[in-house]
Amino acid sequence: MIKVSKAADGKLKQQIVCGPNTFYSDEPESVGGDNQGPAPHDLLDAALGSCTALTLTLVARRKGFALTDVRVEVDHEKAADGSHLMHRRIELVGELTGEQREYLLGIANKCPVHKTLSGKIDIDTALI
Repeated sequence: MIKVSKAADGKLKQQIVCGPNTFYSDEPESVGGDNQGPAPHDLLDAALGSCTALTLTLVARRKGFALTDVRVEVDHEKAADGSHLMHRRIELVGELTGEQREYLLGIANKCPVHKTLSGKIDIDTALI
């Protein structure tokens, strides 16, 4: 479970507790924050990027591919209708064949966060 609360410092800064890890989210100064952490949409981009890299690394290890690193860049743009387009670029580092590279590209779309973002999402909200 993730727990979010107002951080002790900052105008909009939020403390995020995830198990034993604590980190922060904020907004840029241009929208009233102090820019002391990534904005929420940046965290969403980071979730997709890190899940992609982890998934490809694990699959390459299991297959015995000579993958030494995965570098992922993610950004997004918001359309006038409110929809979002995420751009993901993947760099596979290592002595890989063309076939292995294509295989891993297909696996990228099977990472759990990609599948979540591509599917139907329902959010149950309640006051506590």
